[in-house]
Amino acid sequence: MKIGIVGGTGGMGKGFAVRWCVNHDILIGSRDAKRAANSAKEYENLAKEVHVQINGSIKGNDNDSIAKESDVLILSIQYENTESACSQLLPQIKDSCIVVSPIVPMTKTDRGFEFIPLKENKPYSFQIVEKYMKDKSKLVSAFHVISEKKLADPTISLDCDIFVCGDDMDAVNVINGLIKEIKGLRPIYLGQGALSYFAEMATPLLLNAMIKNNLKNPGIKIA
Repeated sequence: MKIGIVGGTGGMGKGFAVRWCVNHDILIGSRDAKRAANSAKEYENLAKEVHVQINGSIKGNDNDSIAKESDVLILSIQYENTESACSQLLPQIKDSCIVVSPIVPMTKTDRGFEFIPLKENKPYSFQIVEKYMKDKSKLVSAFHVISEKKLADPTISLDCDIFVCGDDMDAVNVINGLIKEIKGLRPIYLGQGALSYFAEMATPLLLNAMIKNNLKNPGIKIA
């Protein structure tokens, strides 16, 4: 399976690439194709050091190119860029492509991290991405509460739950399978995409708990 990561030169892209390339071909995307290619080479070298064998590959290109090729496309982008990125990229994806939104609409204020849709009466991320989907059922919400710092370091053991929302259970099950491929992660299905705001809202909640209680890169685990 070809897994594309828009904005893949950051920590989330690095973590997914190094962990998923064992079984899949990873496509690192960036606005700068050269930067994406350099990052992909770095990630692939790291993956070869960490894993005994990788059956996939890691390549880099511009966001438009990787969007066209991907079977699964992860949008590792800022909330502020969601509208422009999705309007440009999503019309180009394959009809069968599953799109994953880990996008969190939050802002930091004097009180702490706050959820933009509540604070400013704006749409949550799932709603924005959904507008530009060819097949809205292929949109899945996931990976909001994972520690990017821990994910980016393949030597760190993970132990947390990943909230998942989506309307098509076939698409949800594909993403659940990818989550389970990363040791220590467990998918927790919350319901249809319309409930995605619950998952998105969990991130500012988690960050505020981290800061106020001096926690180090926490995750969420349902016991």
